[in-house]
Amino acid sequence: MVVLAMSMMCGIFICTMCVKQIGSDSWSRIVKIEVAEQPCNKSLVPISEVQFVHYPQPLTYSRSECMCTPVRFFAIISSQRSGSGWFETLLNSHMNVSSNGEVFSRKERRSNMSSIIKTLDKVYSLDWNSSASKNQCTAAVGLKWMLNQGLVANHADIVDYFNRRGVSAIFLFRRNLLHQLVSQLANNHDRYLRQLNGTHKAHVHTSYEANILAKYKPRLNTSSLIRRLKQADDYTRVALENLKSMHHITIYYEDLIRNKTVSFCG
Repeated sequence: MVVLAMSMMCGIFICTMCVKQIGSDSWSRIVKIEVAEQPCNKSLVPISEVQFVHYPQPLTYSRSECMCTPVRFFAIISSQRSGSGWFETLLNSHMNVSSNGEVFSRKERRSNMSSIIKTLDKVYSLDWNSSASKNQCTAAVGLKWMLNQGLVANHADIVDYFNRRGVSAIFLFRRNLLHQLVSQLANNHDRYLRQLNGTHKAHVHTSYEANILAKYKPRLNTSSLIRRLKQADDYTRVALENLKSMHHITIYYEDLIRNKTVSFCG
């Protein structure tokens, strides 16, 4: 009986120790999991800005020590020959800002809303690879989007996507529509003649190149000019009316180039 009692006591002791070890091990695993999955601290972000601060987790690389560096999502919404190329170059001169150009210039990327969302998701997850792609510490990422590249046709779904994902829009247009029209005609002229050493450049970067393109003086049909300018104005006005419910700022090219405080970031 004594031996049986001792055996029972030893069995109870061993079981108790096993339970303690299992419990301790399980708890340590839970603690480790909680530490690994702890989200980035947003407490320092103003409440009004929380929706627009993101912590993407790219599939193609690791953000490593910058995983909790907040990222802002943006889109430059514009129309052809409105200075968007220059403005995007200005943004990309910052080491932690990536604006990936006209990603929707390819028709297959804007063929339907599913293609558009797939493309946007790739850009805002920091998985889009372009010459503008920066490092894992990117603090702002976006693209340039022309109104006629599926934006107007799918405006309701795109507004919903931007509001849901916390994307900020930069509306960039020209006040002087006549200057814009002349620029469009000159660009189309060079597209066919390829005046710069047999190549066409939509955007020039030297005064020499600019002077060559400026030699072209387009002929304008004055009888239809006013109607043409009004159509362009109406198109932009209606587009902005349909997009105004997204978080945005409106900028005009003429105001930017007259602003002496605007310069390329070092």
